[in-house]
Amino acid sequence: MLTCLRVRSFAIIEALEVELDAGLNIVTGETGAGKSILVHALQLVLGARGRPEVVRTDAEAAEVEALFDLSDETETLGALRELGVETDGELLVRRVVSATGRTRAYINGRLATLAQLREVTKGLADISSQHEYHSLADARHHLSYLDAFAEHRPLLEDVGRAYDGVVETAARLEEVVTEERGRIDRVDLLRYQVNEIDSLRDVIENEEELSVERERLRHAEKLGSAAGEAEARLYADDDSICGALSRIASSVEHASGFDPSLGPAAAQVREALVQLEDAASELGRYARNLAYDPARLSALEDQLDRLARIKKKYGETSAEILAHRDRAAAELDSLERYEERLDRSQRDFDEALEHASKLAQELRTKRQAAAAKLSKAISKELASLGMGEAKVTVELASLEGGPDELQVKGARLSATGIDRAELLIAPNRGEEAKPLRKIASGGELSRAMLAIKRVLAGLGPASLYVFDEVDAGIGGAVAEVIGRKIHEVAKHSQVLCITHLPQISAYADAHYRVHKEVVGERTKSDIRLLSDKERLEEIARMLGGVTVTDQARAAAEALLQSAAH
Repeated sequence: MLTCLRVRSFAIIEALEVELDAGLNIVTGETGAGKSILVHALQLVLGARGRPEVVRTDAEAAEVEALFDLSDETETLGALRELGVETDGELLVRRVVSATGRTRAYINGRLATLAQLREVTKGLADISSQHEYHSLADARHHLSYLDAFAEHRPLLEDVGRAYDGVVETAARLEEVVTEERGRIDRVDLLRYQVNEIDSLRDVIENEEELSVERERLRHAEKLGSAAGEAEARLYADDDSICGALSRIASSVEHASGFDPSLGPAAAQVREALVQLEDAASELGRYARNLAYDPARLSALEDQLDRLARIKKKYGETSAEILAHRDRAAAELDSLERYEERLDRSQRDFDEALEHASKLAQELRTKRQAAAAKLSKAISKELASLGMGEAKVTVELASLEGGPDELQVKGARLSATGIDRAELLIAPNRGEEAKPLRKIASGGELSRAMLAIKRVLAGLGPASLYVFDEVDAGIGGAVAEVIGRKIHEVAKHSQVLCITHLPQISAYADAHYRVHKEVVGERTKSDIRLLSDKERLEEIARMLGGVTVTDQARAAAEALLQSAAH
């Protein structure tokens, strides 16, 4: 709901602020006073393009602010959350248009693009006037109106869930089909990788020990010579180290008989002799057992070279290589069961499509019945609004789609079924029914909009309906009917109606008057909420002209009393 509209330096408006109520807000005033300027200002905050000519003469910029209560606007609140804009249940939109043509948009104080502004304000207001856009004239909304009129939302939700199921199973099927295109090559690659790693599993798990063995075989001659020479030098030669150390140990032991303090040293020498004799024995065995095996060396060289190559492909450690092998084996097993998965995926998709098709066709049948009823209801409303020859048709057709899209009997399947709807109107007998957006007459369009809104009261997207020129070309009894119809719409949504007819003004819940005056060399426009007494005078003025007579006041009083009942 729009709670406040503030305008500054916009056309002939110097500065004004109007606070609106729920229900029917009527705006009246003399021709040229600036009533429709309010509509133009509101369109600006809803995302219309700003033009420099709207800036008041000698002003640097025009500014419009609109404050909305978002208590019931879940779609708008969702759009604000997506933009990361904080809100306490209200939306403040501000547009600034400079005299040079530059524009700025602000959402709750945050700078925004025009596209973001339009997304946030989408559905907040529906404006009916001769030259402006109308959400009810947008065919994209018509199917949702038909569904709301038919009251089959549970079935529509079932169709949406069934469609999601089809999309999900189609995606899984496509994955499997796409997988087949490279499956054979992939299977060959994975099988090669698994076999390659398995053939070297012993080498992978015992790399350190095998590397040591390879180095021993590579240097067998040097190792044998070094061990043999060490064994001879320590023990086998006539002048061996162990022989000399044995004589030293005996000498010190003998001397310790004269001086017991040499005993520990003699024991240490004897212990060293024992350790060297053991080392010599071990070196001798090593030299005698060491054998050069060129075949074994060649095998080790080949295995470790192969291991070095697969490390570059699968990982530097044995754990990484074996983990790659397990992943490849699992994928290989899955690919080798491709036919089974393909059959299952195809069966799931066929079942999901059949289920969605059945629901979509059931929904189409209900829509066809509802379309005829909605057509008659709107046409009946038009007759009561002075357009007795006008006929509205709700055209229901199949959604068009390409060969690669989901289809049901030649129609594209979507989350809302297989249908599209558009409201067509023939304003006069014998004329061809045309889309609402192509009607040339502003009065006819406004009355058509009113009829549709009356039938669909509470079902449309907007919480605010704005009627401008709704009374074009009418008067008398028809005007009174239009006033009553607008008031009925206002029971479900906030309405702002600009009118010059007293029969419509009498139904106002809040009545505002726009006044234009010349101050100095400048013309300015202002707006104020009328009291009950002022309202009576304004309706009397609308009935009688410049001079308000007692007869005009009496007629105004009668209009107000009639509208109140």
